[in-house]
Amino acid sequence: MVLAWYVLSSALDLHESFVAWIGRFERWQFDELPFTAIVLAVGLSWYARRRRNELRAELARREAAEGHVAALLAHNRELAQQLISVQEAERLSLARELHDELGQRCSAILVETASLRRAGDDRAAMLGAAARADVAAQGLYLLLRGMLGRLRPAQLDALGLPAALQDLCESWETRSGVACVFHHDGPLQALPDVLNITVYRVVQESLTNALRHARARSVRIVLLATADGLQLTVQDDGQGMDVAASSRRGLGLLGAAERAAAAGGELQVHSEPGAGVRLQLRLPLPLAAAPNAWREAA
Repeated sequence: MVLAWYVLSSALDLHESFVAWIGRFERWQFDELPFTAIVLAVGLSWYARRRRNELRAELARREAAEGHVAALLAHNRELAQQLISVQEAERLSLARELHDELGQRCSAILVETASLRRAGDDRAAMLGAAARADVAAQGLYLLLRGMLGRLRPAQLDALGLPAALQDLCESWETRSGVACVFHHDGPLQALPDVLNITVYRVVQESLTNALRHARARSVRIVLLATADGLQLTVQDDGQGMDVAASSRRGLGLLGAAERAAAAGGELQVHSEPGAGVRLQLRLPLPLAAAPNAWREAA
């Protein structure tokens, strides 16, 4: 086809005829239009190719973003399911304690009050029944206090965050036999409740993990309030773990990380096999809770 066109063009002198025809428009420079059209066509082709590449890149970015969003949604669903499981397990545990411990102690008090009614004028029987009822009532109070502490640590409201953490550290040391040292510095008395409960629960979970998994001999807790915010470090000397090889965190650490994120902070876990675990929590400190010098500097 190309050869046939060449032969036809040569026979008809198409090029010469075209040049002769277009030469009549030299005065108005219309003869430059074909070259301009060629340049315009090349430019449009380049622009179309560039837009096509940009659209492909935008589509790839959109697909990557959609994949990231899908992964986040899956992670959130998994987290929600795990938190629901933890809630149900805690409710089941409380229900069992209420049924077994609380029910038994209430029954014991009812039995002793019935003994008091039957004692009549027998003073010794009355005193014995009253003593046993007193013991049952004290046990009931301690049980109720423990349950309330699991739902909301009363020390935070009564003593403040530093004293509550010191009490938590000492009571944990007494129960576990593992040395626990707590150090704090900075203004920690006027913190918002969300920061208090976040720090307390993270320390509580860290101590639980140190006892259950780390096989630690000592734990050191440091809480600092600086111009950059709250900084909590919990370090144990246990067996450690390979954080990079761990595919997923436990429910406790997962919940602690979500607590930190909800408060605008970040929770990091650093560990190596045989080197213990260092947990670091960073939370933004509200301006109202900072010292006057920090507010003036801001």
